[in-house]
Amino acid sequence: MSAFEIFTSVLPKFFHSQLFFTPKAPTADCTGKTVIVTGANTGLGKEAARHFVRLNAEKVIIACRNLDKGEAAKKEIASSGASTIIEVWQLDLQDYDSVKAFAKRANGLKRLDVVLENAGINTTKFVIAGGNESTITVNVVSTFLLALLILPKLQETAKIHNTTPNLCIVSSEVHFFTSLPQRKNPSIFGTLNDKAQANMLGRYNESKMLEVLACREIAREHPISDMRVTLNFINPGLCKSELSREAPAFLVKVIMLLARTTEVGGRTLVVAATAGPETHGKYFSDNKVTRCANLVEGSEGPELQRRVWGELAEKLEQIEPGVTRVLDA
Repeated sequence: MSAFEIFTSVLPKFFHSQLFFTPKAPTADCTGKTVIVTGANTGLGKEAARHFVRLNAEKVIIACRNLDKGEAAKKEIASSGASTIIEVWQLDLQDYDSVKAFAKRANGLKRLDVVLENAGINTTKFVIAGGNESTITVNVVSTFLLALLILPKLQETAKIHNTTPNLCIVSSEVHFFTSLPQRKNPSIFGTLNDKAQANMLGRYNESKMLEVLACREIAREHPISDMRVTLNFINPGLCKSELSREAPAFLVKVIMLLARTTEVGGRTLVVAATAGPETHGKYFSDNKVTRCANLVEGSEGPELQRRVWGELAEKLEQIEPGVTRVLDA
């Protein structure tokens, strides 16, 4: 996206959203449902978990890397006196074995109705983890590895309980702020993992663009009638969050002036994660389905989606052979 488009189109919408729109609290009835929220020991994830408890979910699983912080979040949420069962499970998205172990445990649940993949990182440091730059590993590769490994339980729940479970990926409006320059090279992920070509100031934006493209392509190839699980992706807006901890102090001050509270941000996550099957493959922002960036919606979008998902699927198959076949089951 050009600077002109950002200043004339994207930024006005951003400021209007942040200053004049307050998302309403979710009202969906989650009675009897089991919910997983990743990255729920803090920030938006914790507030989303709190909302699910308020909405009468039978069980809410806090998935996080630090179990002590997860237990602290559990204690805080449970202090409301709700009858929801809250559990803390370990999940480290920089470790594929941890992702596999978590998914195996989840597939042993009695039922699973909502998986809200909120965990992510935003770093300016180039570090290799799991064979990729760490932002790509956490925000993209492990996020979709978990999604596919856990999909069978969601589909089983759909069949047994005659319902449509939700798989919601927390993305961001910052996908508007990248042209994904790596698309000009033969290998998108190969370029992203090349330290010599990396611009880490834009890496978070790029990871969110990849999430958007992958979600759309999966939903295009696998409509709701086949998948039986609603896959959508959400922009919570600019919120007070630990994601900004590496940002310069002056920028953090600006963020605090414009940012939504974590409670309000948590509302948006739950609204998307409880939305109906008509939102399959759709992008949520300000509690409604809306358009993605021009790069995604334009003429180049369909081929770019296919390339991103093709490269990502190949990576996932290398980590867990056969994992993508669940989409065709």
